Amino acid sequence: MPAIRIVHRSPLDPAEAWRRLTDWERHGAQVPLTRTIIDTAPPTHVGTVFTARTGVGRITFDDPMEVVVWRPPSAASGDGSAGLVRLVKRGRAVRGWAEIEVRPRAAGGTEVHWREELRLRGLGRPFDPLVAAAGRFLFGRALARLLRP
Repeated sequence: MPAIRIVHRSPLDPAEAWRRLTDWERHGAQVPLTRTIIDTAPPTHVGTVFTARTGVGRITFDDPMEVVVWRPPSAASGDGSAGLVRLVKRGRAVRGWAEIEVRPRAAGGTEVHWREELRLRGLGRPFDPLVAAAGRFLFGRALARLLRP
């Protein structure tokens, strides 16, 4: 399973970065030919299910995900604790998990850690470096767009 790791710094405060990064419909808008379908009533919580559907016409694949950890960042008592959401990918074509961690920076703003491990059906280990590179490119671009000031 290829590992994807991305670190991104943003001038946004942790609460705003969290809000943008957990707006699942906005994620789909950042990935070419993809839209997000929310299957669970808001607000997001452990057990929320949504699907990223990618493709054109009848040629599509679904990436269903479930939120299994939901810890928004806290500004209580000035401790500025980090936020963490973990998603498990439960599709036929895409399996694995993703984590988005939002950390406050001492100098202000936010540092986001995006970690993901995924397996694409039909692609063996020899393709892991290619899958990881494509994932870093696509997810890095989506992350930068979602956090654009």
